[in-house]
Amino acid sequence: MGVHVAIIGPGNIGTDLMIKIMRKSSLLEVKAMVGIDPSSDGLARAKKLGIATTAEGVDGLVKMPEFADIEIVFDATSAGAHTYHDKVLRALGRTLIDLTPAAIGPYVVPVVNVDAHLDQTNINMVTCGGQATIPIVAAISQIADVKYAEIIASISSRSAGPGTRANIDEFTETTSRAIEVVGGAGKGKAIIILNPAEPPMIMRDTVLCLSDDADTEKVRESVEKMVADVQKYVPGYRLKQAVQFETFGHNNPLKIPGYGTFTGLKTSVFLEVEGEAHYLPAYAGNLDIMTSAAAATAEQLVRQRQRRSA
Repeated sequence: MGVHVAIIGPGNIGTDLMIKIMRKSSLLEVKAMVGIDPSSDGLARAKKLGIATTAEGVDGLVKMPEFADIEIVFDATSAGAHTYHDKVLRALGRTLIDLTPAAIGPYVVPVVNVDAHLDQTNINMVTCGGQATIPIVAAISQIADVKYAEIIASISSRSAGPGTRANIDEFTETTSRAIEVVGGAGKGKAIIILNPAEPPMIMRDTVLCLSDDADTEKVRESVEKMVADVQKYVPGYRLKQAVQFETFGHNNPLKIPGYGTFTGLKTSVFLEVEGEAHYLPAYAGNLDIMTSAAAATAEQLVRQRQRRSA
């Protein structure tokens, strides 16, 4: 049996996370699904799968008999709601893995910095755009000093639910900051595009990094290794085309509005993220990478606790 966990938020992300854990994880066991709408499809689905449910929010969760054995709580609600959930649950000794842009706890991207934050009681999973692009910024930062990094996350309008739409500002602010804090860029910028195309498009991400001059082959190898590492928990994560390079010297500097004049190496990386379609359609890679990263983080946390208790 795995470590007992609960999920707050029975929407698309919470339901996908529930099914993903049930199908793929031997270290975690979902014991409770928490919502506020009794007619929620996610709550109904959880109940059919034999998982205890409550429509009374986090206050209902702490009253459930299952709560006594729950160690980790995933929050897939909203940035505003997470503030209250954090206040209630941390006081009761539970570890929170936050899938909202609230950023109360440290930003975590599993392949980059999860081991540095396993003792935290609140871990923030940044955003879908952050989970997809920050590993690339970090990979380039390992080879060269990244002065500026800009990411553009393009997702299907159909895969952007009410929570995503209500948190667009938080998405850009949180992702931009995490590009700097986790990715290692001197300055970060994030843009999200909701694409209404039909049929729905798979998540696409563009990463543009401006760095000191560097060995392009080493940069390429670092990026490709990072992609392979992310694929261990997000199989549909891949390069859309070869890594692109462009050099700017004093004779042909690059002018960037809001940044200034740049000379050095520009690295362009184009990504695609296809979901595993556990609950959501395959084009919703933006949601799949969040649930996959959250599950991977929780599993690493459990492994650390098992090592300490051995």
